Amino acid sequence: MRCKIGAGVLVLLLAVAGVVFGNEYIIGEGDGLRVSVWGVPELSSDVVVRPDGKITLPAAGDVTAAGRTPAVLGEDLTRVLSRYVQKPIVTVTVTQITNNKVYVSGGGVPSRIVPLAGGTTLFKFLTQLGSLENADLTRSYIMRDGKKMDVDFHALFAQGDFSRDIELRAEDILFIPTNEFNKIYVVGAVKEPKYIFYREGIRVLDAIFESGGFNAFAKENKVVVLRGDDRIRVRLRDVMKGRRSEDNILLPPGDHVFVGEGLF
Repeated sequence: MRCKIGAGVLVLLLAVAGVVFGNEYIIGEGDGLRVSVWGVPELSSDVVVRPDGKITLPAAGDVTAAGRTPAVLGEDLTRVLSRYVQKPIVTVTVTQITNNKVYVSGGGVPSRIVPLAGGTTLFKFLTQLGSLENADLTRSYIMRDGKKMDVDFHALFAQGDFSRDIELRAEDILFIPTNEFNKIYVVGAVKEPKYIFYREGIRVLDAIFESGGFNAFAKENKVVVLRGDDRIRVRLRDVMKGRRSEDNILLPPGDHVFVGEGLF
């Protein structure tokens, strides 16, 4: 029996375990699919997506399924099967989902496994993770197919550089470390005692100015940098007067800057 209904693809996404999947679902390795060719049962088949991302179907042979939506896969199969069937109508049904997930770890946010909707970008995904207050985006990265991807999370999310945005794929691993060890603490006679986030090239004067600068009681030559068991005294009044520039030292993560005070 030949199909007489209009050309093209009719893709039906049916309920799977009580959930209906829309056109944006991305097929992944290990997913179960039911491919039906209307009126031609001998070309229909239940298949599982292999580790290489392909499925094997009667007449069509090996066809790439992973990374495609059911709609796109249906279109691919229609083109292939049109060599054997006049105007085929192909129904692609996701019968089992096993591998369309993204993994989050690193400590900056709670570790979790997140189902991935098709078309989800890194920026959109980060907005769905909740608070990133404790996340170190400067050291975050994505592992894909066993390789570390060079994606600047900080430029994307903190600076709004959307040229860094990418679309996530099934089995991506997002490593988002904590910023707990990526802070510099500034206390004592400054206007806004606080911690600031480390960045490459930051110096002791930078840290103080980012904390509001010296307050009225500060002794600029009485500044101590605590680094582990070391106490490093720096004379910042001299630095600001063009002397002892070597005292404006670079700060690594974890340093504590203490600004002393005095009445005179």
